[in-house]
Amino acid sequence: MQRTLTVSDSVTIAVDPLTAYDAVSDVRQMGRWSPENAGGQTRGEGPVTVGSSFVGRNRRGSARWSTECTVTAADPGERFAFRVHRIGGRRPVLPAAIATWEYRFERVEAGTLVTETWTDDRRWPDALARVFDRAVTGGRTFAEYQPHNIRRTLDRLAAELERG
Repeated sequence: MQRTLTVSDSVTIAVDPLTAYDAVSDVRQMGRWSPENAGGQTRGEGPVTVGSSFVGRNRRGSARWSTECTVTAADPGERFAFRVHRIGGRRPVLPAAIATWEYRFERVEAGTLVTETWTDDRRWPDALARVFDRAVTGGRTFAEYQPHNIRRTLDRLAAELERG
């Protein structure tokens, strides 16, 4: 059976699309919502743009690692995406196709529909990916593991943005 390479979920947040976009595209703040990401470190000041790189700090249980990411879409109020392409402990040193994360923002009557999507960029044999995934997630594939992270991220983002 071929593995699932993309999972996503959505939430409606009672804010305008630009407010939601501004929060998500400030990668330094992602650790406030994500159960796994502890925030990103950007190069320079100001908003990230297509081609900008940043280092993401991550944690899962006692494991800690960093990733290098490059912004692939930065359309204010519409879409923000980045590709994770380098990984390591304290510093991301190993080049590897890892994943792409995308956020879409759609104006709806109640505010903004925010859709978060994870795409597995690894082109490993499915059997190898399943073994690796289960070893690092506590028994699940990433396609089984990520929906929970996405749901928690979206719920926390909605709660914070709606509080103001």
